[in-house]
Amino acid sequence: MLVIVGVLAIVALWVWWTYPRVGNVLFELIAWVEARRSGLKAVTLPIKGMTLATYQGGRGHAPALLLLHGFSADKGVWLGFARHFVDDYRVIIPDLAGHGKNTFVPGGDYSIAAQARRMVALLDACHVDKVHVIGSSMGAYVASWLATHYPERVLSLGLIGAAGVNLPQPNEVEELVNRGDNPFLIHTRAQFDRFFAMTMAAPPSIPEVLLAAEAQSYIKRREELAEIFANFSDSPRIEPWLPEVRVPSLILWGREDRMVPVASAHTWLAGIPHARLVILDGIGHLPMVESTQQTVDHCRELLDKAKVYSSIRP
Repeated sequence: MLVIVGVLAIVALWVWWTYPRVGNVLFELIAWVEARRSGLKAVTLPIKGMTLATYQGGRGHAPALLLLHGFSADKGVWLGFARHFVDDYRVIIPDLAGHGKNTFVPGGDYSIAAQARRMVALLDACHVDKVHVIGSSMGAYVASWLATHYPERVLSLGLIGAAGVNLPQPNEVEELVNRGDNPFLIHTRAQFDRFFAMTMAAPPSIPEVLLAAEAQSYIKRREELAEIFANFSDSPRIEPWLPEVRVPSLILWGREDRMVPVASAHTWLAGIPHARLVILDGIGHLPMVESTQQTVDHCRELLDKAKVYSSIRP
């Protein structure tokens, strides 16, 4: 009997140890397949003081489209979205510093201003002068910083569930952070499940083995994410600069967003009065994942408008 118990214990330990590792391998395989389907290649580029991992593809001499992910995510969130644009644009999707395949450097400055400077350096490394930029959450914060502080580099601005303004009303994340329970800083699988439920109202079906791997990754990165969160959340709010945005702009939100309240969309709209606001019913914080085609259609409308705007702008 003791032998059977011992064997079962060893098997349970082996499953516990390897299960997330299997998920990590599957993640890598799925990302590789999705990137291939989208015509994107992994390209690592040196910029000042670091390298940036990117996906790049599309038409080399076409207008450039820069896609920026949110806090704690990585460039992979854009793969399904990006495949709709590679025929008409040169698509560039970086991992922001401290995220994805990029090495985290303690004290590396993960403020919004620093992340925006790195995007300018990335564009220079890619020999891209001007770019259409679409950002999600923290990536939208970086995108708006580019549009307001480096306007000569931006052709149009897409903001999806954007962080970066003072919240007009308390929201779930802010209340948890104020209680010392930041939902991004995860210690247990139960905390990860709570966090994941907050990210999307209509998530795609994801196998349990992938969720286990992602939970382990968040737990492992907890201290790194804490530093990045402190840097970006202490960055100046963008409201004072929003009237300086002069390019065609889209503000897109999921009505069920639990990460950044949909009421924030009206703060952005008040700051960028010529922007177009779209709110998607039944969708949470990641419309490009939850409702890819709807998000693609609205972003393509923005890009088409930007073409007309560029043709008549002095």
